[in-house]
Amino acid sequence: MEVGRRPQLIHRWISVVLILCLFNFERAQCFYLPGVAPQDFMKGDPLMVKVNKLTSTKTQLPYSYYTLPYCKPDKIVDSAENLGEVLRGDRIENSPYEFHMREPQMCNVVCRIVLNAKTAKEFKEKIEDEYRVNMILDNLPLVMPIKRPDLDTTVYQHGYHVGLKRQYAGSKEEKHFIHNHLTFTVKFHKDPQSDAARVVGFEVRPFSVKHEYDGEWNDKNRLTTCDPHAKRTVTSSDSPQEADDKKEIIFTYDVEFEESDIKWASRWDTYLLMADDQIHWFSIVNSLMIVLFLSGMVAMIMLRTLYRDISKYNQLETQEEAQEETGWKLVHGDVFRPPINSDLLCVYVGTGVQFFGMTVVTMTFAVLGFLSPSNRGGLMTAMLLLWAFMGVFAGYASARLYKMFKGSEWKKITLKTALMFPGIVFVLFFVLNALIWGEKSSGAVPFGTMFALVFLWFGIAVPLVFVGSYVGFKKPAIEDPVKTNKIPRQVPEQAWYMNPVFSILIGGILPFGAVFIELFFILTSIWLQQFYYIFGFLFIVLIILIVTCAEITIVLCYFQLCSEDYLWWWRSYLTSGSSALYLFLYAAFYFFTKLEITKPVSGMLYFGYMLIASYAFFVLTGTIGFYACFWFTRLIYSSVKID
Repeated sequence: MEVGRRPQLIHRWISVVLILCLFNFERAQCFYLPGVAPQDFMKGDPLMVKVNKLTSTKTQLPYSYYTLPYCKPDKIVDSAENLGEVLRGDRIENSPYEFHMREPQMCNVVCRIVLNAKTAKEFKEKIEDEYRVNMILDNLPLVMPIKRPDLDTTVYQHGYHVGLKRQYAGSKEEKHFIHNHLTFTVKFHKDPQSDAARVVGFEVRPFSVKHEYDGEWNDKNRLTTCDPHAKRTVTSSDSPQEADDKKEIIFTYDVEFEESDIKWASRWDTYLLMADDQIHWFSIVNSLMIVLFLSGMVAMIMLRTLYRDISKYNQLETQEEAQEETGWKLVHGDVFRPPINSDLLCVYVGTGVQFFGMTVVTMTFAVLGFLSPSNRGGLMTAMLLLWAFMGVFAGYASARLYKMFKGSEWKKITLKTALMFPGIVFVLFFVLNALIWGEKSSGAVPFGTMFALVFLWFGIAVPLVFVGSYVGFKKPAIEDPVKTNKIPRQVPEQAWYMNPVFSILIGGILPFGAVFIELFFILTSIWLQQFYYIFGFLFIVLIILIVTCAEITIVLCYFQLCSEDYLWWWRSYLTSGSSALYLFLYAAFYFFTKLEITKPVSGMLYFGYMLIASYAFFVLTGTIGFYACFWFTRLIYSSVKID
């Protein structure tokens, strides 16, 4: 009966699937990620131009567009933003700029304003700090094309400068001029079958023009400096508009439409074009050389030394001969003795596992293209959510290790794992946020978002840490491969190069060396506001980092055990974790050589955020090193016969 029914069930399932496929055929021809589906525009369709934050690489403090007295629409409407966008300081609002698809416009007057002492000072400050205006059209950011004659290529800069500082001919005094005329170019790709078109580019050329008109100003005035009827357009900033008290400023714009061969799916390629991908390959080859060198050393230890040691140990007649050979077997009775501050080690290992899980899953999604720049704030949102959900692994890892150390108060260790790392980061973040708030910047996280972060932490992450910890503590304890002596053995005096501090600092150099070239590009994308979308390279570098951390820790751990020093638990964590110190030092070097930050608050923000990043890197690399050494010691001590 059962055998006869099975083919009928299979046929029924196939029929259902086919019906569903046919039913959804019209809607399911293509798969698009949420928020990044293409939009078709017919001729004359309105195009919504939105304004985003004002940004500066000199201050790192974003401001809302309407903090400057720019022209406003009748009603300012905020766009819905995700968690990542809010944390980035994005404030996306509607604008008074009105475009219609494939309908060029010339000399459109947006509004006229007269500056007073306060508004003139605001414009001057933003021009002084080199602030840029960011806009968005159909989810594409506004860019300014700049020709590079040395490379014969065009590079794109985010947004356009609020204004510029120049001197009048024959004068030494620098004046502030405002960009009040914008020439927009909207690139579109037309569908050959229909009249529909898709936006594939959004560019601008800003000008500073002292507009003139006849008679008294009213809405019907025609400008003499920019007149569509006389075909007089703005092509230069020869008579610029000064930003000063009682100065009249008229804001105008042109819109040009340009057909492009670029398809909608490839429209981000120009933004993400890399002129220097050779450097990334050089970085990877350089890192692979480090890995090959370390792999050779590990292979030599594992195959030659250890094989010889184990085979001889298993054949030796007397203890004296063993002592003459080498020292790692001599410490078998102490090597698995719980370290001092074992609770803290459990907490840090658990946190590292949580961070490792978040990093690997985020990188996998990024490589598969789920976290493209078109999905603004997606990367940060994904990282925060994954951090919360990975709490279950943090609890499990810390509880397993705690039980191995004969611990009994699993709830205490779980609470520490759930609160320690996020608590330290949250305090630092809160202080930095207070500094941003003091500067009245849009980068300050609102109270509602702060509450959402706290809920994510206490509502999701903490309970999941407890779930993982409960499961981990219920499992039987990990058995040591050898018995631990009751009386600890005295560690003999070590050679200078086996000194813990020296050994730990040396251990961090190679993992840092594997990532520092890629680190330069990451810092540039964060602090100089450039696109970073080379996750393929970054994924390879992450794998190299994992291998390097594991191998350097194993090599140094072996040398340490050979010197009859069995205090390896914390040292294995700190050896690879010390690479975070070099990361922070490199960040300081980058600050003084590449950035032009002058404000003390901006400097504090930079070092505050880099301290958080270095702390996270310490936890990640330290945990990789610890588990590598943990596996290695268990492997070698389970391979020898202990009398």
